[in-house]
Amino acid sequence: MNPILAATTETAHAAHSVSQGVTLFFTFYLVAMILSLALEEKLHAKKSLIVGLFGAGALILGSAFHIIPFGEVILPGGHTIQMPIYIPAIDWGVIAIIVGSSVFVDVTSRSGLFTWIAIKLTKASKGDPQKLLWLYGIMTVVFSAVLNNVTAMIIVGSLTAVSLGKLERNDKLLGFLMIEGLLTNIGGLLTLISSVPNIIVGNAAGISFVTFFMRAGPYVLVATILTIWMGSKLFRIKRLTTEDERATAIAKVNSFDENDGIESAGFFWFGTLMLVAFIGVIATASILPYIKDLGMGYVAMAFALVMLIRYKHEVDQFYKAIDWDLIGFFMALFVVINVLEHAQVLELIGKGLSLIIGDTENALGTGSLLVSASAFSSVTDNIPLAAMLAKILGSTGTAGDSPLWWSVIFGANLGGNLTPIGSASTLVAVTIIHKYKLPMSFGGFVVKALPYAVIQIALAAAYVLLFLR
Repeated sequence: MNPILAATTETAHAAHSVSQGVTLFFTFYLVAMILSLALEEKLHAKKSLIVGLFGAGALILGSAFHIIPFGEVILPGGHTIQMPIYIPAIDWGVIAIIVGSSVFVDVTSRSGLFTWIAIKLTKASKGDPQKLLWLYGIMTVVFSAVLNNVTAMIIVGSLTAVSLGKLERNDKLLGFLMIEGLLTNIGGLLTLISSVPNIIVGNAAGISFVTFFMRAGPYVLVATILTIWMGSKLFRIKRLTTEDERATAIAKVNSFDENDGIESAGFFWFGTLMLVAFIGVIATASILPYIKDLGMGYVAMAFALVMLIRYKHEVDQFYKAIDWDLIGFFMALFVVINVLEHAQVLELIGKGLSLIIGDTENALGTGSLLVSASAFSSVTDNIPLAAMLAKILGSTGTAGDSPLWWSVIFGANLGGNLTPIGSASTLVAVTIIHKYKLPMSFGGFVVKALPYAVIQIALAAAYVLLFLR
């Protein structure tokens, strides 16, 4: 926990006793916020505005009920500062990771690297739809792990539509986009920086990048193979069978030029080198001298700044590309959660959580937590869920190697495959589907995605219980 936040939290608990009525009031306040997020599309409002309004309201109410402290805050070393509680409540390390990674990926994409990879894979498939599905599926997982699942879906989804169009295989586009959307949440499990819930829970549990990869990797491998295999069967994406079909497909693929998107060979190789270096430094950030003290947020921001040198006269264009809605959402969310902590709502939820997992860790409780997290993540944003559960597990002194952390990680990510609003990447997939006027309703997505999601969640529960205990 942020040392400033820790200090203010201790002060709050020491100075204020919260009545049960106030705790229940703020519990209903939390439920209202979650319902509003679930109805984001119906409200025609961005998540940053929704949570921002709830954050502003929470601060006013918290101040009126005298449950949040203001004034003097004691810092490590005995120094004191004067500030309202909502400023140190924001986890700036998480914000730095998101901003830095977003800018770094956006600038790197200008090198043409990601387009080059996609066209190379298309050529490697020789135009065979089933081979292309496997190659693009694997690319989706890798991009989701290295970049983030939303960026991966945007890049892969757009390239898929172009490739299948040139191959005159638009009848398979719906199946490709559905499978890729589901795989973004699988790939989002592979590394500590693949998804926001990973960052939040991983940081709270003290899980290093390498440890995260080693523990999540086997599941991601099996789930990826199973998902692509199921997709090829359910969407009837088959191999080319005749020589004429294969010859025609090869001729079409050979017309693709992977170098079209490369404006500068020098910047292309520089972007490639920086991407490899970025992954390497992030992976070893917990053991590198000086870097381990500065954290992954520093690494992400530093690499972003180095990449921006290439466009030093137009860096403002990349700042516009940052998902400020997500940043605003996060900042407001940290504020709301902090107020709820002072209102002892998290303590109340923790008691309910203890009924699910029991007094001691056991298989039933761990599995129930994973399934519950998946269910809640399917109907609302998985970020506040992960943030709350991470805070609760951390406050109860849950060991960093406990499988309960992994239940939250797997549940928060995989729940996004149950509905199109369960994760940002599946929502992007549905948006691309609608862009190409393919038939896909909310119910239709659930029906098609349910077999995959159920198997993925069941496999995750078995994996956590058998291999991560």
